[in-house]
Amino acid sequence: MKKAIWISYDLGIGGDYDGLYRWLANHEAVECGDGLAFFNYKAENSNNVPDELKDEIETNVRVNNKTRIYCIRKVGDKIKGSFLFGSRKGNP
Repeated sequence: MKKAIWISYDLGIGGDYDGLYRWLANHEAVECGDGLAFFNYKAENSNNVPDELKDEIETNVRVNNKTRIYCIRKVGDKIKGSFLFGSRKGNP
């Protein structure tokens, strides 16, 4: 089943952008601005899309404690988002 996915990413200085861009290209992602991409993801289990994405990204991209990747997707009639890596930053 194909799912529409938006990925917001910030890998920090020295992050594996080459690996991420290669992975996004393999999924025919389109760039939607700085740090944002859209693609259709073929999920094996539509209930575990974030877990599938996280596993696949970890396999193809070097992640570290500064990596922040946020996934936005439609679940039923709702739009849901969750961090695959990292978390929200505090207010400056």
